[in-house]
Amino acid sequence: MKLLEERITKDGKILDDGKIIKVDSFLNHQLDIPFLEKLGDEMYAHFLGKKVNKILTIEASGIALATVVSQSFNGIPVVFAKKQKTKNIGDNVYTSEVKSYTSGKEYTITVSKEFLNEDDRLLIIDDFLAEGQALRGLIDISNKASAHICGLSVAVEKGFQGGGDGLREDGFDLLSLAIIESAEDNKIEFRR
Repeated sequence: MKLLEERITKDGKILDDGKIIKVDSFLNHQLDIPFLEKLGDEMYAHFLGKKVNKILTIEASGIALATVVSQSFNGIPVVFAKKQKTKNIGDNVYTSEVKSYTSGKEYTITVSKEFLNEDDRLLIIDDFLAEGQALRGLIDISNKASAHICGLSVAVEKGFQGGGDGLREDGFDLLSLAIIESAEDNKIEFRR
């Protein structure tokens, strides 16, 4: 998506020798809602014919994008996996182990069984894709719920870390709106 590539080039920052791409001025700290709506419309257009009836994401950064995609799908429910089990979620849950590339921490992500089941046709969404651990954790939870995965989508994929390529090789319909091929010498190159 050319619009997202231009925004990353304009506002993105490269950290940690190109391993971290910071886009927090519009995607995952401060939110540019009209811009996110355009991203959501792009995801909606790609998955329109798949009969998606629910969106699954992970806290915290995936929630904003999932919400605007939900609006494009006429307000279908958004379920998000929690990174910490809280007292009010109970014990009737699906869980999966996930390691965050950005924080380096391992989490047990949790979704209440009340909100996912075999009738769900899921679109799994996140803001970023690096090694694919968050998406794989959400896929694991979806499989435990016997839900149908219609597709996966992220705003930004760091193609040089291989997570997206592995998911595509596994047969998933993965839409990445921008794929960064390299981020070196303060220059971002996109996959064509």
